[in-house]
Amino acid sequence: MAQVLEFKLPDLGEGLTEAEIVRWLVAVGDVVAVDQPVVEVETAKAMVEVPCPYGGVVTARYGEEGTELPVGAPLLTVAVGGTGGAGGTDAPAAEEGSGDAAESAVSSEYSGNVLVGYGTAGPAARRRRVRQTVPAATPETAPAPVPVPAHQGPVPVISPLVRKLARDGGLDLRQVRGSGPEGLILRADVELALTTAGDRQTAAPAPVPSPTASAAPVTAAGERVPLRGVRGAVADKLSRSRTEIPDATCWVDADATELMAARAAMNAAGGPKISLLALLARICVHALARFPELNSTVDTAAREIVRLPDVHLGFAAQTPRGLVVPVVKDAGRRTAESLTEEFGRLTEAARQSALTPADLTGGTFTLNNYGVFGVDGSTPIINHPEAAMLGVGRIIPKPWVHRGELAVRQVVQLSFTFDHRVCDGGTAGGFLRYVADCVEQPSVLLRTV
Repeated sequence: MAQVLEFKLPDLGEGLTEAEIVRWLVAVGDVVAVDQPVVEVETAKAMVEVPCPYGGVVTARYGEEGTELPVGAPLLTVAVGGTGGAGGTDAPAAEEGSGDAAESAVSSEYSGNVLVGYGTAGPAARRRRVRQTVPAATPETAPAPVPVPAHQGPVPVISPLVRKLARDGGLDLRQVRGSGPEGLILRADVELALTTAGDRQTAAPAPVPSPTASAAPVTAAGERVPLRGVRGAVADKLSRSRTEIPDATCWVDADATELMAARAAMNAAGGPKISLLALLARICVHALARFPELNSTVDTAAREIVRLPDVHLGFAAQTPRGLVVPVVKDAGRRTAESLTEEFGRLTEAARQSALTPADLTGGTFTLNNYGVFGVDGSTPIINHPEAAMLGVGRIIPKPWVHRGELAVRQVVQLSFTFDHRVCDGGTAGGFLRYVADCVEQPSVLLRTV
């Protein structure tokens, strides 16, 4: 007979503890192969496809699209072996009670990538609990949660996000029936319970205030957008940055006419095109070599400044899913051509929501080109736990005194936000002035590109 194996949401790495189901790639009754992607999930860092380590027939799915699940929660069950069930399989039937059923679901010694962008796990990490029967009902077909008598014992809820949602809404979780396995309370259960409670309050007749009763505060109704996924991660990181880092900002206008002319000459000479962002990155790398205090992080527990040996350059990129900061690894060892290629690769991956967690972590310094939005200046928030960020505004023709005469030049505003714990204003000003000088007279740097 077929054995029903449970596949749980795997450990996503990078300290991530939950993921949101964006899109199911299989339906109940579908036949899946080993390592076939079955669901697309969004974590706080990237969108990834989750492959199933078992081959067989999908018998149940846990969680609807938009549901957030903690790591270790069931994703789906697969009937392995036998010829029955929806669709059937040609896999050999396992003997009842045999401990080899789980092993038969794993291809060879290893069954491939656990997640796109992650390494391969061995068989021990792939074995899942074996169920003898197909569940009679799945969460996606379970009846809507309604208030029930208080739970006996601990409330069946795993996710701290679910607890917080209930707490913020004034909801007693003991009165919520969970639609997850073994009564697990999911985010959707809490949201439905809150909506139901709100509808009941709206339908109830409004009490007539007594003449002596004080007026209660009125809260205006409005659209509520959950802070989760990329938006939630950005909110947490920026809040932490402003809470922990005493930042300061300085800025300067620079004549970028020579830099623009140099780039045009380089691209006119043939060969791969060089982007302006790549030239600015080269300038940043040289400036950080002169002011290494700014390529650092602060260990608050040890009360130490940790100066980092390599420059891993992050750059802000706006995507349909929100702001992300891909990281160009070893930027200090790359040529302008290599930087251009890597910026292009990461930007395209960001637009396609194909960045991996490895593409979004490990940065030591951030370059923020907000000039693409048509603005001149900004006071950016430092990308925690880094120590500094260089901002570049738009480059536009402006009146400028050049060689003692008024002329129209290509002018850009550079802003620099830094962690005041790692250095004082003299160091920050020296860094920004060196960057501005290189923008105005790039010939020395261009000889090393």
